[in-house]
Amino acid sequence: MKVLGFILQKEFRQIFRDKSILALMLMMPVIQLIILPLAMNFDVKNINVAVADQDHSSYSVRFISKIASSGYFHIVSQDLSYRQALSHIENGSADLVLEIPPHFERNLIREGRQKLGISVDAINGTKALIGGGYLNALIAEYNADLGVNKETAGQARAYSDQIDITYSNWFNPHAEYKFNTVPAILVLLLTLIGGFVSSLNIVREKELGTIEQINVTPIRKWEFILGKLIPFWVIGMIVFSIGLLVCWIVYGIVPQGSLGLIYLFGAVYLVALLGFGLLISTISSSQVQAMFVAFFFIMIFMLMSGLFTAVDSMPVWARIISNLTPVTHLIKVMRMIVLKGSRFADVELEFIYLLIFAFVLNGWAIWNYRKTT
Repeated sequence: MKVLGFILQKEFRQIFRDKSILALMLMMPVIQLIILPLAMNFDVKNINVAVADQDHSSYSVRFISKIASSGYFHIVSQDLSYRQALSHIENGSADLVLEIPPHFERNLIREGRQKLGISVDAINGTKALIGGGYLNALIAEYNADLGVNKETAGQARAYSDQIDITYSNWFNPHAEYKFNTVPAILVLLLTLIGGFVSSLNIVREKELGTIEQINVTPIRKWEFILGKLIPFWVIGMIVFSIGLLVCWIVYGIVPQGSLGLIYLFGAVYLVALLGFGLLISTISSSQVQAMFVAFFFIMIFMLMSGLFTAVDSMPVWARIISNLTPVTHLIKVMRMIVLKGSRFADVELEFIYLLIFAFVLNGWAIWNYRKTT
């Protein structure tokens, strides 16, 4: 333990000697945690709509006004023909084209039905899907307000006497994106700190030539790896604490579950990620090589973590890869503890996974470190 103490003194002095890197490690996650969730707003608004109104009746004017006042759509043009309206999608100024055919009002009054045309720019698949769904909902609402489809309305009333449907959003009553996104982004920022910085640690000793001096000393391999891990683990836990504070002050997110349980998972996760970074550092010959290898794996971690796409929606092979990354498990745990107030029994399996990752990655790093004299 005395040898480990000397290694820790050396590592902490080396970290505090470079004030710019230390400031970057502490400030970068805070700034990103404030900015990224605001930019990653999954609520689709300001959908640009080009309207081809070929009827110009009171019904069509009311319908267009209803769309414009919904808060989700912005009418960019009202054209005389569908071809003119479609040109706005082609030049990128519109996301949807709504075609109101001739005799729109007459057919609604006489026949009680009328078809509308909706053309969607599907280059942005998410915006197209959600925007088209919003517009369909507005059409259904407008149709119900007119009361033109008597048969359908009568059936709806008949069924409503038998079945009364109510629903609520559990754990996130207002379905606010920040409660789902912010805890996951905190995990990703912790991953960047733990993965990138530690991956440059040992390889920097190789480039400076001090690794040879370390190798001829009576330092055991596990003492060397542990001495490299502990300082960054302390800094990572400080960053984690600052991140939780930002979640509370900026976004008003207060964990519903145990704060101690969150720190337990964060501590084990950091050990696993630092072991991963140190493993990369042992196999790399330069800091550039270590940076690219770390970037390759961390990009996979981020894209398959369940932040952008639900893990259950992935193909089977992708779910297997996702479950083999520690990021996926901590994001799941953070959401469960922060939003649902889950207890240790609910996330016990995820804790076992993280422990396995920590033992395997750090054990591999110790085994792979070649100490020669």
